[in-house]
Amino acid sequence: MPWRHTHDPYKILVSEIMLQQTQVERVVPFYKRFIKKFPTVKALARAKLSDVLRLWSGLGYNRRAKFLYQAAKVLAAERAKKGEMNGSPTPFFALSVAELESLPGVGPYTARAIVVFAYNKPEVFIETNIRTVFIHSNILQNVGMISDKDILPLVEEALRKSNMEPRDFYAALMDYGSYLKKQGIKLNTKSKHYTKQSRFEGSRRQKRAAHVRKLLARGASDKELLKALHS
Repeated sequence: MPWRHTHDPYKILVSEIMLQQTQVERVVPFYKRFIKKFPTVKALARAKLSDVLRLWSGLGYNRRAKFLYQAAKVLAAERAKKGEMNGSPTPFFALSVAELESLPGVGPYTARAIVVFAYNKPEVFIETNIRTVFIHSNILQNVGMISDKDILPLVEEALRKSNMEPRDFYAALMDYGSYLKKQGIKLNTKSKHYTKQSRFEGSRRQKRAAHVRKLLARGASDKELLKALHS
């Protein structure tokens, strides 16, 4: 996982947006191509949405590309205000969880994951692999349907007792959850927050994706593309 080898918050933002509802193995080649084409938030903010969507094509959920593109524009504008768009290797200034959550496409989990993996801060969050680990443990075996509110205090306690760097703790926890799933242990159906991914075939998402491909093929404007992605 190439994003494990960087503390660059921009690159971690890209990886986290790509990983939403998408398996790691599928994301890796798209992430590498994306970072090569748009290595900084400045490069992405200056791009055309059409170029971003062409590079994203095949990964699915095109709205994620739109949100990432819009987030880059917000970040670039904020840096410009601060007079920091000067070619510095730092992709964008350090942001709090609340500031990150205000960006398009960034929710509570994504914001905290960025803060942990970029800045090594001990934020507490949960995602599907972490959820699997704690549901699989004996601690919650007899609870029935489990809420993330039941799990978060356990994650916080485990992080504190581990004496590990936050980014290492979460990386290990996610890897263990991934390992459990590969062994056939899939327990997220016991979670109150579990929702089965809807079928793509015949869905509105499929129709929207086909429409976006047609727009890209005829060289549609960013305005037209934004309208299509909003539909």
